[in-house]
Amino acid sequence: MSSTGSESGLAVFGDFAPDGQGAYDNAVTRFRENNIVLPTFGQLRDPSTIPGSIIDSLAEVDRNAADPRNLFRVHWFNALDGSGPLDVPDHVELPPELTGVDARIVLAFGNRFPMIAAHKVLAAYACLAARLVTGRFDPTVHRAIWPSTGNYARGGIAISKIMGCRGVAVLPEGMSRERFEWLDRWIDHPDDVIRTHGTEANVKEIYDECMRLEQDPTNVILNQFSEFSNHMGHYAVTGAALERVYQHVTADRPGTLAAFVSASGSAGTLGAGDYLKDEHGARIVAVEALEVPTMLYNGFGDHNIQGIGDKHIPLIHNVTNTDMIVGISDKSTDELDVLFNTPAGLRVLEERGIDPALAATLTHMGYSSICNTLAAVTAAKKWGLGSDDVIVSVATDGSELYDSEREKVMSSHFSGGFDDREAAQVFDEHLGDVGTTHAIEMGPVERDRVFNLGYFTWVEQLGLDIDDFEMRRDQSFWSGLRPLIGQWDEMIEEFNTATGASHG
Repeated sequence: MSSTGSESGLAVFGDFAPDGQGAYDNAVTRFRENNIVLPTFGQLRDPSTIPGSIIDSLAEVDRNAADPRNLFRVHWFNALDGSGPLDVPDHVELPPELTGVDARIVLAFGNRFPMIAAHKVLAAYACLAARLVTGRFDPTVHRAIWPSTGNYARGGIAISKIMGCRGVAVLPEGMSRERFEWLDRWIDHPDDVIRTHGTEANVKEIYDECMRLEQDPTNVILNQFSEFSNHMGHYAVTGAALERVYQHVTADRPGTLAAFVSASGSAGTLGAGDYLKDEHGARIVAVEALEVPTMLYNGFGDHNIQGIGDKHIPLIHNVTNTDMIVGISDKSTDELDVLFNTPAGLRVLEERGIDPALAATLTHMGYSSICNTLAAVTAAKKWGLGSDDVIVSVATDGSELYDSEREKVMSSHFSGGFDDREAAQVFDEHLGDVGTTHAIEMGPVERDRVFNLGYFTWVEQLGLDIDDFEMRRDQSFWSGLRPLIGQWDEMIEEFNTATGASHG
């Protein structure tokens, strides 16, 4: 799979494409005709800078509609009902009665994002916007191909529809029913959803399909695993949002930002960790499924923590900046999802001292959110963190995306029913004593080992030049990406001026 870069073969889009003027002009015309205004990353990072006229107009826009104004909701500061922007991203601080550790674990809620109720719509916007303003995507000619294990593909379809271009979702056939039902409602052509073999762990099959699609020059592959726009979008927007949450929770109770925790997935969200390390010295914890411990043990297999990918190292993962790897079992995430979303589970949570109002918010945590929470507990124990330490993470989506999966778990794990006794057993097994066995601190040897694993996917299988692969080992490569956000924002403003589009 080829990728297009300014000075290398990497998908780093800092300069205007040499042959991009025609695509750019067509995009300007399309956006003028459809009255589409692009938000800058600065506005998504700090929504208080969005013009008041746009904020006012959003009050009449359904957060789930394919309305161009919803692009100005692609940030962390929305309320659940779509109102906002809030002063602080909606979040939850989990009490020691739930986590079993004194360290403060705080998660920002991703199901406040528009259209797909998941934060992956931000990654999709970052990837397509960077291509549009640098002349690398012509919405009148190109089809946007969104390879994913679920939420990124949905985000891509939503962004494509708003931008007046055709999008194609490529995802494993075994993903949750709710994902496919959503796609069926949003696509115009049945061929625009391609189901590849397998489930969450079958990323290679997605790549194989993209290589086939790439033979058609009108298809543009927006590969979240290799587009550095994904990394930078989260660096600038998610990193700053979590910084705001951290500042808020420590305003009256001082604390140190000890770590950022996120499942790997495409590794885009881990870009927020780079920001928090740059600004606050936070350590970065990358998480994967214990059933597919690729980073931990070079392992393989299958799992059900949907959205976190595996069996390869994403090209945009800054491995040599990662401080710990943690493996979490999908048995824990499957069964805790049941605990958090059943009457028996809520009763047991109250018996264990957890405020019912807080317990009610746990429904906003999908599988990967629970995974992140357990990994944060593991990191707190491994590093011996205390009550003055704060760990921040993301609840990437909510449990509403997994109702059908919960039915399967109830049938297979609790065929005799799920009452208070089963709920207490689930609490004790998965929250009562979270272990540190499957956690590795990353020193130079471990970082090189994990980094080198990526060679087999990106160089051997997909043909990336070895020099392009190797340059990412050094932190100077990653620090060299930081100016991209400012460059893109200047280009976005020029693009908006050229279209003349306006939301009042």
